[in-house]
Amino acid sequence: MGSKPSFVHLAAQSALAAACIAASVAWPVAAHAGATEASAPSAARAYYERLRSQLRWVTVRVGSRDVRTPDADSRLLLARAAADRAGLAQVGLDWRDVYGVISAETSWVPRDGLGRNGVTSQGLAQLEPATARALGVRNANDPVEAVHAAATLLREAGQWSARRIAGLRLDGAQRAARLREGISIYYNLSSAARERWNGASHPALPVETQRHIENVREGARQAERLAGGKLDLPPLPRAAAVQRVAAVKEPPRALGTIEWSGAGSDADGRRAGRHVVWSNGTVTRESGGRVRWTSGTAAADRNG
Repeated sequence: MGSKPSFVHLAAQSALAAACIAASVAWPVAAHAGATEASAPSAARAYYERLRSQLRWVTVRVGSRDVRTPDADSRLLLARAAADRAGLAQVGLDWRDVYGVISAETSWVPRDGLGRNGVTSQGLAQLEPATARALGVRNANDPVEAVHAAATLLREAGQWSARRIAGLRLDGAQRAARLREGISIYYNLSSAARERWNGASHPALPVETQRHIENVREGARQAERLAGGKLDLPPLPRAAAVQRVAAVKEPPRALGTIEWSGAGSDADGRRAGRHVVWSNGTVTRESGGRVRWTSGTAAADRNG
C-alpha cells in the first residue's frame, strides 16, 4: 500500500467527526472479573505500564482547546494489544474492530460526552461511570485502560451478535458484515430495542446506529491504511453488505371496524365481513387477506 496518511490530517478529520457524532448512549454493563488493571495481579499491571511507556503523543486543536491524543502508531499498538488480550479472534473479530469502535465513539480524540440518559461518559471509549466500575477501570481517561475495556465489551458484543445471526444462511462475507452490524446495535440501542434485531433486519434502526455502523467500518479501513500494508489482513466486507434500515414513521393505528357489504369494493373477490380501518387510509380484513379501499382521495393496498 502507499505511504501513511498525515496524522495531522487524520486528527483534523477526527476532530470534525467527533463534533458530528451524536452523544453516546450508555454502554452495556456486565461483570468482567479481572478485565482491566484495577483487579489485575502485578504481572498485568506491569503489562499496562509497559504499554504506557511505548505510547507517543501529538496535540490536536479541538475548538478552542488543545487535546493530547496517541499518535498513529500508538493507536495501532493499543488496538492490537487490546484485541489480543481480549481474545477477539475467538469471536470472529480483530484489532481493526477495536480501532474502528474507538474511532466511531470519539475519533481517537478523548472527550466527555453526554448520553440521552443525562449521564456523562469519558475518554476514548466513552465509558460511563457504572460501566467503568463494572470493568474495573480506575481511570476512564487513561487510553490504555479505555481501549482494553472497549475490547472486552467488543468481545461481549461479538458473542451477542453471533447468537443473533446463528440461524441465518450466510456466506463468509455476509456473516462478517452482520456480525459487525450487530456490534453497533448492541452498543447504541437499549436492551429492549436491540432484542428486536433478528440478525437480518430491525423495525426502526435509528440514524445514530446506522452512522455508528459506517463509522466503525471506516475506522477499520483507516487502521488498515495506517498499518501501511505491513500485515496480511483478510479484506473487509463491502459497505453494501451491511443492511441499512431507515427509521420509519409511527405505525398506523386501528381507528375502528366496519362491516363490508362486498358490493364491488373487495378487490380480491372474497365474501363480505368485518374489516379494520387504519389511520393511514388502508383497510384490512379482520381475519387476514388483501383489501382495496377507495375513498374520495386515495386508494391503497395492504397485506393483512
